[in-house]
Order: sequence, then structure tokens, then C-alpha cells
Amino acid sequence: MNDIKLAVLGSEGAGKSALTVRFLTRRFIGEYASNSECVYTKRLSLDGRQMNIEIYDPCSQPSKGKLSFIDELLWPDGVVVVYDISDRSSFVYAKALIYRMRETNLRACKRDGECVVFLIGNKQDLCHMREITWEEGQKVALENRCQFLELSAAEHCQEVVNMFTNVLKSITTHCKVKEKRRPSGSKSMAKLINNVFGKRRKSV
Repeated sequence: MNDIKLAVLGSEGAGKSALTVRFLTRRFIGEYASNSECVYTKRLSLDGRQMNIEIYDPCSQPSKGKLSFIDELLWPDGVVVVYDISDRSSFVYAKALIYRMRETNLRACKRDGECVVFLIGNKQDLCHMREITWEEGQKVALENRCQFLELSAAEHCQEVVNMFTNVLKSITTHCKVKEKRRPSGSKSMAKLINNVFGKRRKSV
């Protein structure tokens, strides 16, 4: 059985929780507020292979016991960075996440590009309020070797499912999931993850 760890990151209100729940349950939850991070767990079949998926959905606000930013970037096999196409500040935050992610990977002596990264422009249903063009999102993705997509968690259920499926396929294609590519402190990192998330896991 393969295990895949995925983090969904973005600023408050970008819709990262809505995207995650849309994928896991096919339901749209609308406004979502949480003061704690969660790890959702799900078993699914991908190209005929059974896999255990863990999706980390952090709280946007600082909180006691929350993983540090560096830990958030070193933990997963793949990262989905979400911004709201109608909110310029969320796009600036997403760009900063991606830039910091590349720097962190290099400092940790990980192979550059090892972590699969997707940049997602959410809330495409708000095109009439758009502040970030498709071309701007694509440019950031190309500069940082990310996949790029615009969609709407509210209206495009199948596109959300397809996006996450492509993320998981990219991870299995470019990474040997069974060979854990964690830093030398992987055991202590695993202990940290278990301590922080032990009581917050949600199976769907």
C-alpha cells in the first residue's frame, strides 16, 4: 500500500478547505472557518492501485501547536498552492509561498523540484471581479516549474476532482513513494506530525 502526503496551502479565504472537501466528499461547503489545522485521510484507487492519501489543510491563522512554515513544506510529497482570482493579496501570498518553498527545498539539500507543486487560481465563478489574469498565474507557474490551473470549487466539482487526481498522478510518476525522501530527521518529523495531528485526523 502506497502512502501519499499532500498539503493544500494558501491565504485565508482563498478556498483551500473548500477545494479539499469538494474533492473528498463532492460537496461544496461555502464559507469555512477553522481555528485548527486538519489532516484528512482517505483510501482510494488510482490507476488500479490502492493508496492511502493524507491531505494537510492548515489553519491560516497562527495557533499554538501549529507546524512551522518550514515543517509544512518538508512534510508533503506534493503541495497545492491556492489563491483567489478576485483577491490580489491572496495571489501575492501564493507567490511568496512558492518562492519560499523553492528556497526551503534547496537549504534542506533536497533534489530541486522533488516536491510536486500545483498553483491553483480558485473562484473562477467570480471572473467579473477578477484581479489576477490567467496569464499572470501561468507566468508564476512557468517561472517556478509548477503546474497551473484555474477552476471554481463552487461550480466545478469534476474539475476539482480531476485536479487532485492529476496532482496524485504527478506525485506517483515523479517520486518513488515507497522510498521516503525525508530529511535526516525524518523520525523526529514523523513524531512531530503525529503529536500535532493525532487528534485532528478526519477519515472521509
